[in-house]
Amino acid sequence: MPTIDMERDIMDRKIISVSKKRQITIPLQFYKHLELGSEVECSLEDGKIVIQPLHREPSEFSVEILKDLVSQGYSGDELVKQFETQSKNIKKAVTNMLEEADTIAAGEKKAANFDDIFGSED
Repeated sequence: MPTIDMERDIMDRKIISVSKKRQITIPLQFYKHLELGSEVECSLEDGKIVIQPLHREPSEFSVEILKDLVSQGYSGDELVKQFETQSKNIKKAVTNMLEEADTIAAGEKKAANFDDIFGSED
């Protein structure tokens, strides 16, 4: 490994302590470099804890949901209420799809094939 890469690796690694309450403090240079906000995403990957920036973007479905609700005649507070309900329903559906995909990937459930979805032409 070239010297420059070793120096970069040493600068990009920090040993941090874990409190009795399982809390850690993210080094300031990491926090600033990644432009972290008040929340991060934490996951387990290959036996490692991975902490990465959480970038919440408006739902791709937001515009479509709003168009549909407006076409149904909703406005004002009722529009907001219905939008929140529809957004939660989409989040639940996406969560269920991801859980099913994980189950299929783990081999715990068989994936549907073309004929299962569209039927056969027999």
